[in-house]
Amino acid sequence: MEEEDLREDLITEVDRHENDNVEGDEIDGTYSHLDANGSSNLATDVESLRDSEVPAYLLRYLYAGHFFARWGTRMWEFAVGLFMLYVWPNSLLLTALYGVVESASIAIFGPTIGDWIDRMQYIKVLRSWLGLQNLSFVIAGGTVSVLLIYSSTIGTPTFIALVIVVNASGAIGALATLAGVILIERDWIVVISESQPPGRLTQMNSVTRRIDLSCKLLAPVAVGFIMSYVSVLASAIVIVVWNIMSVGLEYWLLSSVYYAVPSLNLKIRKCKNTEETSSSESHDHPNKDMSTVHFSAIEGNASIKKKYEMTSWSKKILHSFLHTPTIEGWLVYM
Repeated sequence: MEEEDLREDLITEVDRHENDNVEGDEIDGTYSHLDANGSSNLATDVESLRDSEVPAYLLRYLYAGHFFARWGTRMWEFAVGLFMLYVWPNSLLLTALYGVVESASIAIFGPTIGDWIDRMQYIKVLRSWLGLQNLSFVIAGGTVSVLLIYSSTIGTPTFIALVIVVNASGAIGALATLAGVILIERDWIVVISESQPPGRLTQMNSVTRRIDLSCKLLAPVAVGFIMSYVSVLASAIVIVVWNIMSVGLEYWLLSSVYYAVPSLNLKIRKCKNTEETSSSESHDHPNKDMSTVHFSAIEGNASIKKKYEMTSWSKKILHSFLHTPTIEGWLVYM
């Protein structure tokens, strides 16, 4: 226990010195007495902690948390279209409307979600993702249950309000799901695999992909079974209960991985330092701003230039518009 406490103190002290931009020589000098006591050298000890292989149980926690989150999402994605058909039989209007709202939300706000994840701490993204995703599906599932019970209210203001709630909750849930996919599949497994043996990143990618595909295949089977042999209302209630009961377990599993893997915390600090450096460079060299580059590209087109060369305020508006994460993200693919 004393060695573990010493190890934790070493990590804390190194993190403090990294934040204060203290040179490694000063740290070694501060803890030079550790060698005299027969303990590990600070630099060697910290390096071994960073490069140590992640225990297998933490990877199982990561995969289990990812499975529970994806299972709830896949159940809702399959069931929502059928719910809308049962709410308004002989019409695909509600199903099509939900699909348009969800797809448009991801297309418009997806780049903003990615930019937000880059700027936020992993643990805050984790809490926001799980909280919003499960809460959104609980609200949407509960609202669908009300619509199924009172299906005779079609066309009334109450019916329209409930449909709006379902669409809005579903869109928020889809955006939260996107944040979770980016966090786990694009960030965490990359950071965790950096100090692992060769091939670990490929292995972790394949496992998370199999989990997602398994949920995509089996979750609709489970929901369809409940719809066929119990009732449509029962399937909506099951989705609500699943999201209520699983959110705590998902957070415990994934937060355990976060707090047990030091590289996730170290990665956050590196991202913060990079962001601060980029921000200072942007202030020092405003002409290198990305939105200015986009605006210059627009000015290169004579026809567009004539259209937007009106007043300084119009250029500022266009400048701000092009600087939004959504537009910047779409311009990358153009």
